[in-house]
Amino acid sequence: MSDLRAPSGRQEIKLPPPQPRIEPEAVPAARLEAEMAPIPLSLRQPPSSVKLLLGGAAVLGVGVAALETLNFILAQFERSAFLGLLTLGVALAGFGLIGAGVWREVRGLFGLRSVDQIRTALAAGDLEAAKPGLRAWLGELPDGLVTAGALDSVRDPAAAIALVRSGPVATLRTRSDALGRVAATQIFAATAAVPHPLFDGLLVGWRGVRLVRQVAELHGLRPGFLGTLALLRRTALSAAAVVATDVALDTAVRAVLSNPILRHVAGDVAGAGVAARRMIVLARVTATACSPVPPE
Repeated sequence: MSDLRAPSGRQEIKLPPPQPRIEPEAVPAARLEAEMAPIPLSLRQPPSSVKLLLGGAAVLGVGVAALETLNFILAQFERSAFLGLLTLGVALAGFGLIGAGVWREVRGLFGLRSVDQIRTALAAGDLEAAKPGLRAWLGELPDGLVTAGALDSVRDPAAAIALVRSGPVATLRTRSDALGRVAATQIFAATAAVPHPLFDGLLVGWRGVRLVRQVAELHGLRPGFLGTLALLRRTALSAAAVVATDVALDTAVRAVLSNPILRHVAGDVAGAGVAARRMIVLARVTATACSPVPPE
């Protein structure tokens, strides 16, 4: 602190230390760099070439099969009415089963698309657009009707998300974790008992697909083959991260242990443990993909 010394007989005056002087400007300062132009996002992407090829092949296959069947039915009617009716019944039964399978696949894909649309609307704060689909999704759950009734009086998107997240989503998360732990126990026991790379890969793949379908059905969805592939594609990134952890852990364990017996036992146990953890992560990621509520 600075001070001023007065002549003898007078009191010394102590001044406070100097402080920085800040003068706020009324107008904000201009940006030094130019603002970035907004990037246009295409909400509806055109179908890929693979989808067009598969769709064309399916149309040709089903169309040609239907025309050939129709010609065969007409030829059978020319022979006799009984043979014509019998052939018509067989054709209707066969195409009916094919149509039921196609409808199940389409319904599973539309269910996943509806969940994505609800999540997008809630993330954007558009509660009114998300309410119809959210009520329909809650209606598919055993204990979702109570939450669906309480949702009618909610007007705030954050409050609606908190209501659904604390009720049905929390219950589904607990049940999904339970399914993941059951799958993890099975994978750990089987991998530790039969430590073979081919067997491990087949077992983890089969159990992972089954776990994805179980978690999806738990969330009110009925994914078919295409729906299951869509869910597996969404969880591929997390699965790849877990596989990388698996490889790193197995390499580290085998590098640290020098005894061949200990290296074999510890490496197999470590691989079984990470494979079991893979099931738990897969259950949680699938639950997040099947939930219409945005992740925290």
